[in-house]
Amino acid sequence: MTPAYAELCITTNFTFLRGAAHPEEFVLRATELALPAIAVTDWNSLAGVARAWTALRNLREDKDMAHLHAQLPKLLIGTRLILQDSAIEWLVLPVDIAAYHRLSQLLTRGKLRAKKGECLLSQEDLLDAQDMILIALPPADLGTAYAQISAMQRRFPGFVYTGAAPRYDGTDQAWFDLCADLALRASAPMVAVGDVLMHRASRRPVADVLTCLREGITIDNIGTRALPNAERRLKGVGDMARLFRNHPAALRRTVQIADRISFDLGDLRYDYPDEANDGELPQARLERLARAGLIRRSKGAAPDRYQGLLDKELSVVAELGYAPYFLTVHDIVAYARSQDILCQGRGSAANSIICWALGITDVEPSMIGMVFERFISRHRREPPDIDVDFEHERREEVIQWIYDRYTRDRAGLCATVIHFRTRAAIREVGKVMGLRADVTAALAGQIWGTSNAGTDGALMREVGLNPDDRRLSQTIALIREIIGFPRHLSQHVGGFVITRGRLDALCPISNAAMDDRTCIEWDKDDIDALGILKVDVLSLGMLTCIRKAFEMLKKQGAGSYTLDSVPQEDAATYQMLQRADAIGVFQVESRAQMNFLPRMKPEQFYDLVIEVAIVRPGPIQGGMVKPYIRRRQKLEEPEPFGPALEAITRKTLGVPLFQEQALQIAQVGAGYSAEDADKLRRSLASFRRMGTIGQHREIFVQGMIGNGYAREVAERCFGQIEGFADYGFPESHAAAFAMLTYVSSWLKCHHPAIFACALLNSQPMGFYAPAQIVRDAREHNVEVRPICVNHSEWENTLEKRTDGALALRLGFRQIKGFREEDADWIARARGNGYADVESLWLRAGIRPAVLERLAEADAFASLGMTRRDALWDVRAIRAPAPLPLFADPLDGEGLREPAVHLPNMHLGEEVVEDYIATRLSLRAHPMELLRPKLPGLTPHATLLQVPLRRITVCGLVITRQRPGTASGVVFLTLEDETGVSNIVVWKALYERFRREVMGGRLLRVTGRLEREGIVTHVIAERIEDLSHHLASLGHPLSEAVGKTIAPADDAPKKRNVPTARHPREQAKRLFPSRDFH
Repeated sequence: MTPAYAELCITTNFTFLRGAAHPEEFVLRATELALPAIAVTDWNSLAGVARAWTALRNLREDKDMAHLHAQLPKLLIGTRLILQDSAIEWLVLPVDIAAYHRLSQLLTRGKLRAKKGECLLSQEDLLDAQDMILIALPPADLGTAYAQISAMQRRFPGFVYTGAAPRYDGTDQAWFDLCADLALRASAPMVAVGDVLMHRASRRPVADVLTCLREGITIDNIGTRALPNAERRLKGVGDMARLFRNHPAALRRTVQIADRISFDLGDLRYDYPDEANDGELPQARLERLARAGLIRRSKGAAPDRYQGLLDKELSVVAELGYAPYFLTVHDIVAYARSQDILCQGRGSAANSIICWALGITDVEPSMIGMVFERFISRHRREPPDIDVDFEHERREEVIQWIYDRYTRDRAGLCATVIHFRTRAAIREVGKVMGLRADVTAALAGQIWGTSNAGTDGALMREVGLNPDDRRLSQTIALIREIIGFPRHLSQHVGGFVITRGRLDALCPISNAAMDDRTCIEWDKDDIDALGILKVDVLSLGMLTCIRKAFEMLKKQGAGSYTLDSVPQEDAATYQMLQRADAIGVFQVESRAQMNFLPRMKPEQFYDLVIEVAIVRPGPIQGGMVKPYIRRRQKLEEPEPFGPALEAITRKTLGVPLFQEQALQIAQVGAGYSAEDADKLRRSLASFRRMGTIGQHREIFVQGMIGNGYAREVAERCFGQIEGFADYGFPESHAAAFAMLTYVSSWLKCHHPAIFACALLNSQPMGFYAPAQIVRDAREHNVEVRPICVNHSEWENTLEKRTDGALALRLGFRQIKGFREEDADWIARARGNGYADVESLWLRAGIRPAVLERLAEADAFASLGMTRRDALWDVRAIRAPAPLPLFADPLDGEGLREPAVHLPNMHLGEEVVEDYIATRLSLRAHPMELLRPKLPGLTPHATLLQVPLRRITVCGLVITRQRPGTASGVVFLTLEDETGVSNIVVWKALYERFRREVMGGRLLRVTGRLEREGIVTHVIAERIEDLSHHLASLGHPLSEAVGKTIAPADDAPKKRNVPTARHPREQAKRLFPSRDFH
């Protein structure tokens, strides 16, 4: 009789660059092999166990996998400890939840001693391994193993075993005999382990590539570090029985060990933080704060509807015990507001009147149809999810306050798993396989954004490679396999786990790469699966921008504003948006949104809610956009679906745009319970990936047919709901964002100088670079003044003009590589102004390198100095800094007077220097200078007037987009001196002109002009890359001045200028675009 076998040693790909299979793949393969149990034992980590546990749960719940349910394996949670002072590696498997807590804390201890990604543990640490199965994996030299194993057996009798893993080198039986002898002498019974790296033999090449990446070698130099065969795959009991035919008891013990272990990851219980508040119970405190907040926010007695909603929500919260969670978020928001940090809740939390009453969200209940079940459900019994955005420049203050208040023992950021995406896979695998750097760079350069798409023959031919080459085809196959593998853990953008007890009892905590940050090992999907609370402390650049704008308004005496005190329903603001005048405006500044605004013609706040939500993958995939616009324009009537469904979609003209509507349609139309409707919403995406969407479609359709709806109507409704699997917004989230859309629109409309200044001072953020923000401000009659040593501060500032209007003064922060510290020194020492380079150097005490950056940015122009004059004076400085005791500006020490007359620069050279130093120019647009060389072009500003025909346009590429919903279509935005044009590149044309579209910075496009109202597009037919013309505008200033300086003088210092020799590469660095996907 063949003995049973449980695999107790599996290394997944969460042991980064070592394991060659995903945890989910091991679970599925173990099920196919009918193994009774498997243990995930990643090295010094529990990072992969949650994925394996979730995969097992999903298999158990998947009805399509019912034929495998009887052979689902038991999952054992463990780790493989690599100690600093021992050659023995230890498999550690906690037998119960208390032992698991100790293991998690032991790992935390080792991780907090080390830098990110490492764990420092010793034999002494292992002495805390009470109630854990300890399986020693001895080294090849067994000399020292006996003493350590026997010592552990004496400390933990009955828990220590000797592991025997096959070597697959022809000496296995002799090795097993040695291990058996060691086990007998140490009284630590021998256990069979596979030391598994992959779920199937086909992953052996991937395992070798990972070894090369880990060791920093190529595949040609891997030598004995390569796997000799594919035997380190997950094996069934038959294969293992043949291997251990002389030691059958070692196999039986694996199952006995699995039977001893009672701990399951689902046993973990998360306790909400419950900060004492003078003995007041959490529910009582929540009710007190919420009722007081409701009165405050209602500015008096709250409407009966609001009171009823609050009573209902408080009842559900009391039943589910969620009061501490709400209080935690309230405390975080209250702290931020006490520090004048702008913040706002978003997402499904805006469905909660409790959140509104507590001041967490700002969307008034009357603005949207609140669906509290979208936020919290009695049936779901999962923790609610509140996302709060904070100013991106000040969020760190909030994060550190959380650590201080709750301590690092109880609070930590979630992890984010960084995976191999296509570009990284091409570069890293290509290097391992010996491809030249220029080849991998060419391949990677043709991949859009952070795509996970693989490479194909056409792509290789595009860059001059032969896809039939054996080494190249092997490389491409390996790239495809490794895409999606985890590369390392990073920190989540702001998801905090905060606990009542010790956080490290739930999951190991490690140091983050950033100072003063600690993270757990699980990501947001892992903790969601385990029912662990996460508070999202997110950052939003627009909140920074709005807060800075409010401060400027107050400073200019134009009023004191908050998010909810900005004048509402302002006609001029909506008229501005109807013209698609939205550069810089939150959420509606993209090409798609700006094209949609003139068709939408927003007139009131709820129109903005729809605008934010409708230009999204979900509504687009669901075919909801065109019907909505036709109905809004009175070109068609909503379909008569019956009073029940019409009531749900009345505000959206019969088109379901929001997730809340999807839930209501499932309930009212198809007879779903609230629980089943929410399950449908949450499951659509995963079911689509697993290919079982048809089953849910039929249940939904039959439910609607049973309620009297036609099959055609039912199928259309499901198709619309199915779109939400591709990212549809909840109404509450759209409303929260729409508030910021309106406030930023109002600022742009009524205070364009202040808005532009705040935008520039909040970079990096948004859709457009500073050059486009400055151009837009000037088009709105804002005078923009250049950087000046006698007037600029670090931030961009506002200056009063003689006519009382505000001018925008560019700040030192616009200079590439300039430090805020140097800007502060310049401002403090300025006094009545600097007369020349020498006085600035002597009084501010800044280094010549900083002076050089100022000269390159033309910051001495107000002193009557050209760029070249200023740079000459800077180059003449000998000392790195003035000596304070002898800093007499009259003595001339440290300077030489210029001895030559420097030629003036022509306009093209000045523009190039502007872009090199600040990435923008106030003098001229490059296209203005190049237009005489490029006849036959249609200026962008005339596209509304010229006849609809084939035209040619040309401009700098300022944005590229390739949305996932656009079926491979690429959208380009080109800018000339008159404005912008929108270019549509169909997929077939993109494949033909891929190199130009991806790499060009100045494109000439010939195509068909199309126009709808005030929205114009050019449907591209031919694309030319004219980037080389940009390099002809001028030569780098350092070269020009350097030629003038005598050979005996100091050599010119390196500067932040393009170093690529090809004009196209120079253009990429001088005129970068912002690309989105």
